[in-house]
Amino acid sequence: MTSPKILLTGGGGRLGTELRAILPQIIAPSSKELDVTDAQQVHTILQRENPQIVVHAAAYTNVGLAETERDRCWRINVEGTRNVARAANAIGAKLVHISTDYVFSGEKGNYRETDTPGPVVNYYALTKLVAEEAARCAGRFLIVRTSFRPREFQYPVAFSDVFTSQDYVDIIAPLVTEVICHSEQIEYEVLHVATERKSVFELARRRSQTVKMGLRSESTVVLPADVSLNVERWKRIMGLELDPV
Repeated sequence: MTSPKILLTGGGGRLGTELRAILPQIIAPSSKELDVTDAQQVHTILQRENPQIVVHAAAYTNVGLAETERDRCWRINVEGTRNVARAANAIGAKLVHISTDYVFSGEKGNYRETDTPGPVVNYYALTKLVAEEAARCAGRFLIVRTSFRPREFQYPVAFSDVFTSQDYVDIIAPLVTEVICHSEQIEYEVLHVATERKSVFELARRRSQTVKMGLRSESTVVLPADVSLNVERWKRIMGLELDPV
């Protein structure tokens, strides 16, 4: 069985860089060649390459700056996703849209794919939630909600009262890769791909022993308290062992 032809947006980003290393055969135009905010350019590139799967990882991801760069954040996350979804639909490709745990309010955690998203707590989260609906413009799509950080923890302080199931990008990328490679066989529209629930401080300490403990109230932008994702569906369809209850 031949591998499907895959095109990736956002190949120069944090996740995209890891995906290209794992899947060297993936087609990953630069942001100059494929500006997702340019509908005609997106359409032309996808028509030319004619992939079976389009992985849309290009996104505006700076949560803090999104509050002041709202127009740019909206253009990339919402309009860009709409452009990619329409172009994928035009060639009959399946769209694998990379989304985020921030589409949830963070009030309870352990969110399932069937839980209603929102209300969102910041502008970045709003654009990513609307982007999910834009992704549904594609005739065939899979929305992958996940969350990742760079290989090293970036900040001197990490919050002990913010809970997540995110992990470092070198851990998340192989999990997402497996989903991409099996995406044609996945019938669900939404899939959560992440690791176990933990505080951001616990996560930070795994790779930085100098990081100091902080509290969510100290953040300059509103953050959800617990956006941990339930990953039972993903583990079941991938044949992975479920964590003990």
